[in-house]
Amino acid sequence: MVRTCGTERVHERLMREVPGYAERRAAVENHAWRSARAPSAARAGCTRIPVVVHVVSRVAAEDIGMAQIESQIAVLNADFRRRNADRTLVPAAFMPVAADARIEFELASADPSGAPTDGVTRTTTTVNGFTDDDAVKSAGTGGADAWPADRYLNVWVCRLAGGLLGYAQFPGGPAETDGVVVTHTAFGTTGTAAAPFNLGRTATHEIGHWLNLRHIWGDDGTGCSGDDFVADTPNQAGPNTGTPTFPVVTCGNGPDGDMFMNYMDYTDDVAMFLFTAGQVTRMQAALDGPRSAIGRSVACGTKLKFTDEPVTLKFRDDPIDTLKRADDPIATIAKFRDDPVGTVNKFRDDPVGTAVKFRDDPVGTAAKFLDDGGTDPRIDPIKQPALDKPPIADLAKAPAADLGGIPDPGGPVQQPDLGRGGPAPFVLATPHHSMAWAGGEAGLGEYEVALAQYEEVIAQYARAEAAGGLGEEDARAARELYDEYSRLGEEYRRLAGR
Repeated sequence: MVRTCGTERVHERLMREVPGYAERRAAVENHAWRSARAPSAARAGCTRIPVVVHVVSRVAAEDIGMAQIESQIAVLNADFRRRNADRTLVPAAFMPVAADARIEFELASADPSGAPTDGVTRTTTTVNGFTDDDAVKSAGTGGADAWPADRYLNVWVCRLAGGLLGYAQFPGGPAETDGVVVTHTAFGTTGTAAAPFNLGRTATHEIGHWLNLRHIWGDDGTGCSGDDFVADTPNQAGPNTGTPTFPVVTCGNGPDGDMFMNYMDYTDDVAMFLFTAGQVTRMQAALDGPRSAIGRSVACGTKLKFTDEPVTLKFRDDPIDTLKRADDPIATIAKFRDDPVGTVNKFRDDPVGTAVKFRDDPVGTAAKFLDDGGTDPRIDPIKQPALDKPPIADLAKAPAADLGGIPDPGGPVQQPDLGRGGPAPFVLATPHHSMAWAGGEAGLGEYEVALAQYEEVIAQYARAEAAGGLGEEDARAARELYDEYSRLGEEYRRLAGR
């Protein structure tokens, strides 16, 4: 079974039929060309893009469920942030150019009129298999109309005919057809997703096109004259398929050969796991240029998450358990910021480095954490608290109400100012184990890192509480965390002279 993408055919059709498309595409390419030579990304940090998934189905099997949709969003957030578990499979020759695209995705929470939504529309159709003619993008032809393309990434999921897995529209095309289309058997990682395209990489590939990436072989058939306009992807003959064995040499590109593991090749889902720095520059240029209206800038951050695993120190964003920090993406050992050499597992309060030890585990005989139970904040929006941007509606919220009836601990519960814009509210939920260390010698930077970690976990509490999952034990654990957070904030302000 061979991957088939209709993006290039759509591009050629729009070039023939849509007035002004060729000129707009030329402007997009000129902007990308300038950005590649003088990078000056207007968007700092990461960009989080709201997604609406239009499920268009003829039979029940095509009406995919929410779990399948959410699995696809999770794949996108892993792939575009280079947090996919298989990123370590990138050959050493290509590892230096592997890059985090700094793009995240979330299902839209408000529809075009501002009404709450789960980010999914469902349409019943009589069409037994769509093609790349864009019929699925219009209610008048059996599909679903697009939401405003300057605010949402439109994703249509339907049954595509003729073995077509998906297609996208490059920047510069008509707004009413802007977005990507994926067949339901290649969408997400569960439900109707079927091997070898059941790891969600078809959507990764098509959204790459939507952000102005070309096929890695340059769409010149099997020749060596095509170009994807990216400098760090080797020139290669036609597409690779299946699961190639490294290296595959074509067009004189030895010894490393084709970058067949790139998301923009045609290999099976299990064989593609890489965007390059050059491709990231091109995608960021699209976000700064023709797609400048969509998404919002968010801090990328390093998300240190723990799971309940008494034997192995394991981080949530490190699913393959190689003991490493998010700020050390290629390390194979546990390494911390104050231990740049990375030869031992140690914290500032344990300079000898003989044990991984935490404040709430004074004996230091085991590195263990309680399951924080939270969801990945890179995927789910954090309700609060953001110290510099507290939700206005929550400023006056009494803690008793937020704590599900648990006695008011005494007056409004607020976070320390920290000199960053005033107090913000605090809402509790779910169990957690402290990640603090005895930081008597720690500098302000370490305090800020610790406070940021606290804020992150507190935000998880807020989400859990909003979902109605508050228990008395959880609230008690959360209050303890907040007390620690407050104490650390006081120390920080004292040391900073604020």
